[in-house]
Amino acid sequence: MKQVPLSALLLRARLAAARVGPGACAAVSLCVLGAGAWAWLIPQRAVQQQALARPLPVPAALAVVAPPPSANENLALFHETLGEKRHSEQHVKVLFGLAAKAHLSLNQGEYKFVYDKASRVTSYQIVLPVKGSYQDIWQFALEALRALPFAALDDIGFRRENVNATQVEARMRFTLYLKDGVMPGQP
Repeated sequence: MKQVPLSALLLRARLAAARVGPGACAAVSLCVLGAGAWAWLIPQRAVQQQALARPLPVPAALAVVAPPPSANENLALFHETLGEKRHSEQHVKVLFGLAAKAHLSLNQGEYKFVYDKASRVTSYQIVLPVKGSYQDIWQFALEALRALPFAALDDIGFRRENVNATQVEARMRFTLYLKDGVMPGQP
C-alpha cells in the first residue's frame, strides 16, 4: 500500500473545502461535533439512570426529636439565668471595674430597685454618667453585657462639649434582672 504524505492530505482537504464553500464546511463541522457530543453523553446518561434506579438505603433508626420544653421548664431556665439580688453590690463593682479598665471616668451613679410581684423578679436600674472616648464607652458597654448576662443596656446618650473634643460624655442606663434566691413555685 502506498503511503500518502500528510501535507498531500491537508492540501486535498483545503481544495475540497474551497470547492464546497464555507457554509457547508461549518455544517459538516457542527455535525461532527454533535455526533461526538452524543457519543460522549449516551454513556454518561446510562450511568446516571443506573444511579437513580438503585433504591436509597433505609436509615436504621429515625432520629427522635425531643419534645419542646414545658412552660414550667422554660420558667425554671429563665430564673436560672437571672442574677442574685444579694450580690447586687458585687455587680455594681463589676461595672465600676470594667469602666476603669476601659479608661473611663465614672463619678457617681443613680440606683433604683423595682420588684415585680407577678414574675418575682427584681430589676435594679443603674444610671452611670461616664466620660471617655466614644470607642472606650462602647467597649465598656459590650464588656458589661458579656460579664453580666442578666443585664440590659436600656438607654445611652452621648454629648460633646464641642466638635473638636476628644472626650465624650455619656449617660448609660443598665437594668440588672435579679432573683431573691427563692425559686418560683416555692414559698
